[in-house]
Amino acid sequence: MPCSVQRHQLRHQWQLKFAVSAPCSYLIYITEHQIQFKLEPEPEPEPEPEPEPERNPMLFDSFSVPSLHLSNRTVMSPMTRNRAVVANTPNAMMAEYYAQRASAGLIITEGTSPSPNGLGYPRIPGLFNAAQVQGWKSVTDAVHAKGGKIFIQLMHTGRVSNVVSLPPGAEVVGPVSDICPGEVYTDVNGMQPYSLPRAMAALDIATAVEEYAQSARLAIEAGFDGVELHAANGYLIEQFLNANVNTRTDDFGGSINGRNRFALEVVRATVAAIGAERVGIRLSPYGVFNSTGTYPDQEAQYLAFTQALSEMKILYLHVLDHAAMGAPPVPAAFKTSLRNAFKGVFILAGGFDLASAETALAENRADLIAFGRPFISNPDLVERMRTGKPLTEPDQTTFYVPGATGYTDYPSFATT
Repeated sequence: MPCSVQRHQLRHQWQLKFAVSAPCSYLIYITEHQIQFKLEPEPEPEPEPEPEPERNPMLFDSFSVPSLHLSNRTVMSPMTRNRAVVANTPNAMMAEYYAQRASAGLIITEGTSPSPNGLGYPRIPGLFNAAQVQGWKSVTDAVHAKGGKIFIQLMHTGRVSNVVSLPPGAEVVGPVSDICPGEVYTDVNGMQPYSLPRAMAALDIATAVEEYAQSARLAIEAGFDGVELHAANGYLIEQFLNANVNTRTDDFGGSINGRNRFALEVVRATVAAIGAERVGIRLSPYGVFNSTGTYPDQEAQYLAFTQALSEMKILYLHVLDHAAMGAPPVPAAFKTSLRNAFKGVFILAGGFDLASAETALAENRADLIAFGRPFISNPDLVERMRTGKPLTEPDQTTFYVPGATGYTDYPSFATT
């Protein structure tokens, strides 16, 4: 029988242990006067611990990449609120508003113009002068004091404007000299038709590109964690992207590469100014806002654009689906193609609630989920969703008017 022997000398005694092939061993005690045999069972081996099952990421889990750590996977979507009442400059009320919502994993501010020419709506903020830097610094300080992270969205309205809303010396510009159909609200004259834009020449395009880059530099000076370029909803960057709007026949139109060129030049300049790890971009393919809409080769164009963005290694791609507001849905297969084409952080937005957000995360369709209007009326939205508390419905009549009503006066659940 196979065995091994272990010998231990004790006081006046020898102990020999024979390990045999059975799950036991014999102990033999030899003393000066006797020999004793004892059968000793071997101890049962400890069972291997069961590996913990892999758990899909959920909305309230933290999220980290080298340049950004977020406490959870919720994003507060950029939403126009029209409260920059003096010279398009952020103020204390705006700082309070964003600080109230600092529990979002990431806040993206309302669209903020990098240029006087881009202030197409009344009372939207800008970021192109020293006073605006200081105004935004009060906002970023307030959010960071609450432990939040905040990016600024840079939005040039382009042709979506009436000249009476612009400061002196500014003008309405766009890729072509076609008026945007419809009307826009002005503080001076109420609803008015959109103004005729001046088609941007090569020098105008170069100026606008540099305005984006300089505004990004000012954003970092103001304390922002990064910037989001607004290439959605029919504003200037999408006006160049969209074939229904951009009918140019030069190097900035006429083909997929031509229509993508202005947007890519803006991205490159912004990356050069502040680093790719601080730059994100928002897209709304299949959107119809501001007379955009679908067109042939749209998916091929956006895939080529997304691949170019991925090669530049920008931080994130933020895809907005307007289906919840009546626009054609972005096909699920196309969202997947965009997700696969982009190697950075992928954000989905558009009509999500807690259940659909967690499903999207569990199915790896996104890394982060953006919520819009629920954040307006629920400053503690993350905690309400986490604890199953009811949500307050927003008052839409106060979305775009000046003042605290419908802005900073929504209470958290704990104080209701």
